[in-house]
Amino acid sequence: MDPNRLKGKNILITGAARGMGAANAESFAAQGANVCLGDLDVAEAQKVADGINAAGNGKAVAVKMDVTKREDNAAAVAATVEAFGSINVGLFNAGLNKPRFFMDIDEDNWDMIMNVNTKAMWLGMQETARQMIKQGPMEDHPYKLINVGSIASRKPLVDVTVYCTSKYGCLALTECGALGLAEHNITVNGYAPGVVVTPLWEQLDKDLVEIGFKEREGQAYDDIVANNLVIKRVSYPNDITGTASFLASDDSDYMTGQMISIDGGWVTK
Repeated sequence: MDPNRLKGKNILITGAARGMGAANAESFAAQGANVCLGDLDVAEAQKVADGINAAGNGKAVAVKMDVTKREDNAAAVAATVEAFGSINVGLFNAGLNKPRFFMDIDEDNWDMIMNVNTKAMWLGMQETARQMIKQGPMEDHPYKLINVGSIASRKPLVDVTVYCTSKYGCLALTECGALGLAEHNITVNGYAPGVVVTPLWEQLDKDLVEIGFKEREGQAYDDIVANNLVIKRVSYPNDITGTASFLASDDSDYMTGQMISIDGGWVTK
């Protein structure tokens, strides 16, 4: 890992207390970036930030934020600028899932998932872009917004209709944001994981048993590996961090409007 690949990058990450968000924060900082970890669980985010600061390359701060509130997104951007002087990358990682069969979806389930996965992404993109525009264009490189999609951004899944809807929305925000922000020298890209062993997927595994879609915990992992994946294993956060780092780095300067699949080949089947 190049300790200087992301040197000079000041990056806001939402949903950064655990899972892919925390792994990306640690990876970015190990490559020289400064990171602001935004999460509702600020105590856990602070633990991640403390570990980053102890490692001694990039610097880290943590901020409490409810990603569904515009004022919290604006405050997280401001905290990034206060800590590091500017912001030039935003990674919108916060997300959740709660499976329901189609006829069991209610307004609470719809609103909870859509607010966190799609509305919050739009708010984060908009508030981050607002600060980038205020800062003015960088001399040599574009600003970068990175959205976390999913295999559910591209494939319908019977047990998670609302999640699929929210993640199709992430794809649309990536493509439409690329068009809408190009004039400000801001690129918008994303990546779409499949099964990543994180707290979100561990809870989903339990929930799928609860709604009767699977008979036992762990069956969802086994069935997906057997029936859906070309690479016959689930993924872990460190399978994802390399692509996220590429999108945050100068190497992706000539990309925009793209959603990269990191799903073990699921999208091909």
